[in-house]
Amino acid sequence: MRVVLDAVGKGRREHALPVTSLSFESGRATLVAAETEQRPTVLGLIASGRMRPDTGRVQLDGRTDASALRRRVALVDAPEVSEPEPNVTLAGVASEELMFAGRRSDPVAVRRWLEEQSLGDEASVPVSNVDPAGRVRALCELAVLRTGVEGIVLVSPDRHGGEPAAWWAVAEDFAARGFAVLVIAGQASQRVERAGEPRRAVETPRSIGRPRVRRLTTPTKGGRA
Repeated sequence: MRVVLDAVGKGRREHALPVTSLSFESGRATLVAAETEQRPTVLGLIASGRMRPDTGRVQLDGRTDASALRRRVALVDAPEVSEPEPNVTLAGVASEELMFAGRRSDPVAVRRWLEEQSLGDEASVPVSNVDPAGRVRALCELAVLRTGVEGIVLVSPDRHGGEPAAWWAVAEDFAARGFAVLVIAGQASQRVERAGEPRRAVETPRSIGRPRVRRLTTPTKGGRA
């Protein structure tokens, strides 16, 4: 699978997202820089087929098909869109996602699944307090349980703190398993670019200093985007 964003932009004068071009594909982790509070989520929505850009186009394997893109690409942990409620326990998040994936979601099954991910000790911890790398791994593992998911768009993992190398290692692991992985993070996280030299998109100079704008989407909590 290969997803190409060709000169996509959003909002009046591209305030919400400056013109950006990038691609991500199966078996590779791609790191993209996007700054300000809203732009990472807007870019994630566009890259996963959940928002139409005002300029440019998004293609999946050479075709424009937003419906197929939504089915095949999971939007993970996007602020105000697919992030879990902060006070819900990790077990609660896992239970809901297992249910949506058509898996057993009773307490025994949830505990077993978390233990398989080496997260059994954090089952009762609010997801906002879970170790950043553990949170990223858990949410990505839950996302790929959904039927037909071949790619992941992970939004702003750097906002949770911790070492960027830790969540980048999770992204590379999923890429090694054959998934197409796009990680959208701030410029400060670019130091994770070492072995493999992941491709990145950089905001255009005209985006610097642009004001923030209101959220463009209605919140849909619980990771179901």
